Amino acid sequence: MNILEKIVADKYKEIALKKSLVPASQLEQSVLFSRNTASLANALKNSSSGIIAEHKRRSPSKQTINQHTNVGQVAKAYENAGACGMSVLTDIKYFGGSLEDLLLARASVSMPLLRKEFIVDEYQLLEAKAFGADIILLIAAVLTREQIKTLSETAKSLGLEVLLEVHNQEELHKGLMPNVDMLGVNNRNLKTFTVSLETSKSLSKLIPAEFVKVSESGISSIDAIKDLKTYGYHGFLIGENFMKTENPGESAKAFIHKLKN
Repeated sequence: MNILEKIVADKYKEIALKKSLVPASQLEQSVLFSRNTASLANALKNSSSGIIAEHKRRSPSKQTINQHTNVGQVAKAYENAGACGMSVLTDIKYFGGSLEDLLLARASVSMPLLRKEFIVDEYQLLEAKAFGADIILLIAAVLTREQIKTLSETAKSLGLEVLLEVHNQEELHKGLMPNVDMLGVNNRNLKTFTVSLETSKSLSKLIPAEFVKVSESGISSIDAIKDLKTYGYHGFLIGENFMKTENPGESAKAFIHKLKN
């Protein structure tokens, strides 16, 4: 089993346990469930920077990135820095995140929040809505076309936007559907963890114009973003680059300031 298959196998076990502890009806009664969501797709289209800043404590490829942050403070600092939105990792076992992180971020900011998670079940969409997310991530590599269709339709019915993540041409064709708002090209090979921005460049011309294009992973310079913009990208997901510093919010602020000027 590769790391991705391992994560997904664990995810199914985790969801089964959660369903037995917290019924869907309880999630639907949450205070945040009826809240109107904010659009990340619109924020990206109208932004000069397009930065989606991420909160990530660790990852399977880099054991520890930053274990000492307060997610609420980071969220506020990202918003003040001018980020279009924030991505919050909610996987506990492999990334050290949680739904509580999402809740704390939501309590701290009004900008769009993405629940960054390995979503394989509609129950996780109810969780995302109940804990304050505006956008959910669907990873084409771990889902069938049918699952992408069902999950994206359910997400839209809940008022959530959908960011579909792809790594290659095959996944892209599998996931082109009307309920997907944004197409994220992950520059990281999930099997080898190597990163190449060429992935975003080569797939850009295959993405229809109605999808907002987002480039993810391995983006660490202003030049990289300026280059990717010429390929039609509006969004740039940056996590490690900010999180590995002492003060992620300040790093984001300096980066966005430089990008805009």
